[in-house]
Amino acid sequence: MTEPYFESNRPSIGTIHYPYECMIHQSAGSRWIVHAHWHMYIEILYFLTGKAKVFLGGESHTLSKGDLIVIHSHETHSIYALDGELVSYIVIKFDPEILYSTSRTVFESKYVLPFTMAESNNQRMFAESEIKDTVVPGLVREIYDEFTSRSYGFELAVRTLICRLFLWFLRESKNLGLHWDVAHSLKEMDIQMLQKVFEYIDDNYRFDINAQAAARICNLSYSYFSRRFKAIMGKTFTNYLNYIRITEAEKLLLTTEMTMTEIAQETGFSSSSYFIQQFKQYKNISPSQFRKKVSSENVEIQNSLIRKDMI
Repeated sequence: MTEPYFESNRPSIGTIHYPYECMIHQSAGSRWIVHAHWHMYIEILYFLTGKAKVFLGGESHTLSKGDLIVIHSHETHSIYALDGELVSYIVIKFDPEILYSTSRTVFESKYVLPFTMAESNNQRMFAESEIKDTVVPGLVREIYDEFTSRSYGFELAVRTLICRLFLWFLRESKNLGLHWDVAHSLKEMDIQMLQKVFEYIDDNYRFDINAQAAARICNLSYSYFSRRFKAIMGKTFTNYLNYIRITEAEKLLLTTEMTMTEIAQETGFSSSSYFIQQFKQYKNISPSQFRKKVSSENVEIQNSLIRKDMI
């Protein structure tokens, strides 16, 4: 097996990057369908045909038609075809952040964080017999249909459907006596720290804040705070802060006519050039191109709806 690599590209349609992606992946002759790699996203695989082994860390799972497996964020994985059959499966890949409401709280984090922690130990594979009479197959196919058809409002539909699928995993595991919530993975001290940091960022992302100040608020040393925050969140305090700022900037780009300089100031970036650089790094598109692209797509969709009404 080759050495694992980090898959850094974000899901995209055209030049706009979305926090989720859905596609059908097929084996193409090679026994190794996917070589060992890892990424920031949570991934769900729902098998349509064939049989394959999915390697997660030091464990392997054999899946065939109707089976489903959940791959955590930051988890090294690979897929190997068995029996020489054509293997195909639906891939749903999404940023854990979409499971949060606008203001992140520990109330939500206690359910989401185990999906981002490598040491978390929960049920990963669901056999066809476990899910065929549940909402799961229908939700998976509906997510695929919404993402590929891109009907008006598909962004909201995909996020809602992923949240429903995630909720099913939580409740099913709870019914089986398994625990997904962070209370079984993190110490009370960690939960208190996260709540303080989330509140601090939500209230102050517009200003010049940093990890040193966050550590003081948590009554922790800077070095310990930085190590622990990255271990839990999978990203540094600065990376998470910039993520929040970019998310807020997206809203302003699409709902206001503010200039790049005004948006940079409103979201806490030190300059418009730094804002543009960070936006391009996170979204692989400049903020002005993002605004223009989404606006043109909205016009295209609206015109398409008008044409349908006229038929």
